[in-house]
Amino acid sequence: MLAIRNVSKYYGTFCALKDIDLELSHGVYGLLAPNGAGKTTLIKLLVTLLFPTKGEILYNGKNILGLDEHYREQLGYLPQQFGYYKNYSPNQYLMYIAALKGIGKAEAKTRIGELLRLVALEEVAHKKMKAFSGGMIQRVGIAQAMLNDPKILILDEPTAGLDPKERVRFRNLLSELARERIVILSTHIVSDVESIAGEIIMIKDSRILYQETVEQLCQTLEGRVYETLMDYEAADDFRRRVLSLSEKQEQGRLRIRFMADGETDESWQSVRPQLEDVFLHVYRDEEAVTPG
Repeated sequence: MLAIRNVSKYYGTFCALKDIDLELSHGVYGLLAPNGAGKTTLIKLLVTLLFPTKGEILYNGKNILGLDEHYREQLGYLPQQFGYYKNYSPNQYLMYIAALKGIGKAEAKTRIGELLRLVALEEVAHKKMKAFSGGMIQRVGIAQAMLNDPKILILDEPTAGLDPKERVRFRNLLSELARERIVILSTHIVSDVESIAGEIIMIKDSRILYQETVEQLCQTLEGRVYETLMDYEAADDFRRRVLSLSEKQEQGRLRIRFMADGETDESWQSVRPQLEDVFLHVYRDEEAVTPG
């Protein structure tokens, strides 16, 4: 159990996080918010790269700062950009990281073989990483985070730059890894967490806005999301009256998915809300919204 109790983080007078309370157990948690909302600050607090201004973080009931290295031994961390040597092979790189983590050579060799099979890189274990795709590099990153068989796996924007096929493979891998550990996936890309996260954690104005399942979040917009087909000439005026969620061309007209309260029209078709709708609604005033 990982518990965050009344945690705040200030940089001088600027409040990055305010009164954060969370409890996490086995499974995948999607930490979902636009860039700059505080996701990375929370991640850095969890991996002890930053320290709370107020409050405490507990692992199995004990403060992680007091646990020190005993807590870090339970951690696996993949930052947004991790350092690697392009002229190293995955095997060489992981042996190097294992040595830094104090893992014995024989144990590391066995563990690296298992991990490279897990992330589907066994066939390129001895090839230089300079020729690898972004998705392959990210899978090496997952392998290095898993070297110590962590009970808490934290991934900060891990799918940035990956193509759709690599992102699907990545999500499937995370689902497999989450069976016996806490996996925290920080992202601003809705599709990365919609299908695999047991719970979604949304941050707004430096506070936790929601910690709910995808289904529970979507229910918050039940009966408020619609679609309609209209001429392009009418679209500008319509957008001023509703929150447009998505638009696409259809048979020479414009199909708009939107959210509206109060007024209805017989040409509007009520549709089931999706997590992306919730995201766009919650962060409609933010400049850097990327539903993805």
